[in-house]
Amino acid sequence: MVRRKRTVVVEVEPIVLDWAIKSSGRTTNDILLKLKISEATFKGWLNGDRKPTLRQLENLANLLKRPLSAFLLSEPPKEKPLPKDYRMISDRIGRFENKTILAIRKARRLQGISKELSENLKSDIESDVASVSLSNDPILIANKYLKFFNIDLDTRKKWKTSYDAFTYFRNLIEDRNIVVLKMPMLTEDARGFALVEDTPAVIVVNSKDLPEAQVFTLLHEFGHILLNKSGVSMPDNALFQKEVDRVEKWCNEFASAILLPVDIAKQTFEKNKQSLIETKTLTYLSRKFKISKAMLLYNMSKLKYISNSQYNYVLKRFNPTKPLKKKEKKKKSGGGVSADIKCLSEKGQKFVSLVTQNLDGGHITRSDALDYLSLKSTNLEKVTNKATK
Repeated sequence: MVRRKRTVVVEVEPIVLDWAIKSSGRTTNDILLKLKISEATFKGWLNGDRKPTLRQLENLANLLKRPLSAFLLSEPPKEKPLPKDYRMISDRIGRFENKTILAIRKARRLQGISKELSENLKSDIESDVASVSLSNDPILIANKYLKFFNIDLDTRKKWKTSYDAFTYFRNLIEDRNIVVLKMPMLTEDARGFALVEDTPAVIVVNSKDLPEAQVFTLLHEFGHILLNKSGVSMPDNALFQKEVDRVEKWCNEFASAILLPVDIAKQTFEKNKQSLIETKTLTYLSRKFKISKAMLLYNMSKLKYISNSQYNYVLKRFNPTKPLKKKEKKKKSGGGVSADIKCLSEKGQKFVSLVTQNLDGGHITRSDALDYLSLKSTNLEKVTNKATK
């Protein structure tokens, strides 16, 4: 006689289940498809008429990236609201894709860990930058930081690629007690965000974006830090809209003035005046200054080097705000990025160094370090040996 395995059902408060689902960004259809359950079963869970099995709850917890214990609470936990939506996507105001929500949750966790690690070392966790307001001229503030960071033409010539430019600015910003992370999100949903409601301040840049766009986003979000304004952004969106939020406009002007100062822009556009909107010229200047074609067009229009008709013509020819699809990108050779390089790229030197110093000082265990860095044991030494801050 074959005995059937007993099905274990779990008592879950419908209000907790509803919170977990709504806060995940997952759609009902997505959940039904992933869990292979009927709509009737799903509705039964939400109204309390049915209870999920342990296996179903485990699968749901995995899908929503929540610990199983979260579903056993009597009521939803108190969480900080999502950062302000500065993306200017009219039909999706305040609504983010699942990957963006997960990135925000992960960034907040790493922000909390960074705070604890800094306190262990008795080091300062306040951002070492002076706050500004929207009444301050963003170009004057940008010029101040260009001098402060000692960025001149010779410095720019050392950047062989946009990755070099990103790393350069990232190091400067991290030296100001700001954690800079890179996380994957849908580029159509978010290019980056800043978190300033707690310390240390955190900037997150979309790792799926084009490298030159990442540089612009990094400096745009640095503008958010200076203004003390948390938010999720799509900086390139604001370049091509008439009605622009004051915060986004300020951050774009600030980032633009750092990446392409007005005197350099005028000199460059004057030299290439006869072919500014040609693809060849735009590509050349984009590579030279490590900035996107979108930002080039924005500056050409703002400085009156191209007319509205030329501007609109280029926009119709291609969409400068949309990244290339995977199949359009050139295939990279080499078989992928190693775990240690990937970790440093995602977490940044600031965070990795905090973990390393705490590990060396006995404030955290090896297991803690592996968890914080999302690493396997075999790669830990490779990463910590590269920590420089």
